[in-house]
Amino acid sequence: MSDTPEALLRRLFDQAVAVADPMQSLGAVLPPRPAGRVLVVGAGKASARMAEAALAKWGPCEGLVITRYGYARPCGGIEIVEAAHPVPDDAGMQATARMLALLDPLGADDFVLALISGGASSLLVQPAGNITLAEKQAINQALLASGAPIRQINAVRKHLSRVKGGQLAASAHPARMLALMISDVPGDDPGMIGSGPTVGEAGGPADALAILTRYDIDIPPSVRAVLAGVSGAVPLHDARLANVQNIIFAAPSQSLAAAAVMARAAGCTVQITGDAVEGEAREVATLHARAALSAQDAMAPGDRPLILLSGGELTVTRRGNGIGGPNAEYALALATALNRAPGIHAIACDTDGVDGAAEVAGAVIGPNTLRAAAEMGLSPETALARNDAHTFFEAIGAQVVTGPTLTNVNDFRATWVQPRSTRPD
Repeated sequence: MSDTPEALLRRLFDQAVAVADPMQSLGAVLPPRPAGRVLVVGAGKASARMAEAALAKWGPCEGLVITRYGYARPCGGIEIVEAAHPVPDDAGMQATARMLALLDPLGADDFVLALISGGASSLLVQPAGNITLAEKQAINQALLASGAPIRQINAVRKHLSRVKGGQLAASAHPARMLALMISDVPGDDPGMIGSGPTVGEAGGPADALAILTRYDIDIPPSVRAVLAGVSGAVPLHDARLANVQNIIFAAPSQSLAAAAVMARAAGCTVQITGDAVEGEAREVATLHARAALSAQDAMAPGDRPLILLSGGELTVTRRGNGIGGPNAEYALALATALNRAPGIHAIACDTDGVDGAAEVAGAVIGPNTLRAAAEMGLSPETALARNDAHTFFEAIGAQVVTGPTLTNVNDFRATWVQPRSTRPD
């Protein structure tokens, strides 16, 4: 194996991102362009890239797509609007209103291509009832800091919205709609991707209220009024969704599989431990450290290096005021739990290039991580207590910075384990 462990781990991450690039993957599932009027709408961190890929096959189209600031792509007649993520802003709200206005007059002979990826929950913004944008922002921020899993966060978002939970698709009825999605949620549930703007909802507002109560989130009167009423989310079998087809064309499992092929070609044994791992980042890291050490104990001298791969979406319960994210916090907790164990290296990154509160994908760790920190007078325990993992890794030069990747299949984690008798640290 010619790569260093760190170089191989980075190549695996880059491969996981590359195979999820819509320019490589969307064309295979996009049908021939329908006759008649075609309207393209979308939202998410990958949505502008998805629109770019659709135009490469279909030619010029009209429409409106909302993506994160810095993620726009040239898309001809499709208007690309940039808005805030993960906390929504007025730009997203105004663009969402215009998107709904475009869909409302469509007829049965019209066709809508909806492009949905992770991030759409924040970028598609139309608060229900009398909820203000400021109230929506506050609840969103509180949920993100609570440690709640994405499934519960999105369940709340659906019932505080006029566009999520199938309502975007319902607004286009009776037009036909094809919704193409990139999954960033554990289990690849289309109803959870971007809070399911084209997918009917099984739960009710009482479920959303229970989640807010469980995490002790302040509930303003306008939100209580909405959750006390009849849900605006569209029921699963609503007739307005009869002409809607939802297809997931890129998912974490595909990216992990591509990384596994590359790792085997590099001479490693591979174990995929799951593509839908959830939980508190530091707790999952402790479990993964034990698994890596246990695997190393079972290895014989001369065995091939082992690569442990996993995906999913971890969470962080915010306890301090540092700059952190689930992947960086996982990496820091993993390094702490491994305690300079020789022969074990790891990478943890978000495939969209943004981990939590920083424009950083994640970090790499190895046997020298804690040593480098000690030489600089840095305490990993203090950094964890402050949720300040990004500052920690920036100081020791171990961040992974990609810029916008224009896709999003969630977290990517890979751990490289070498037999103890042969360990190039």
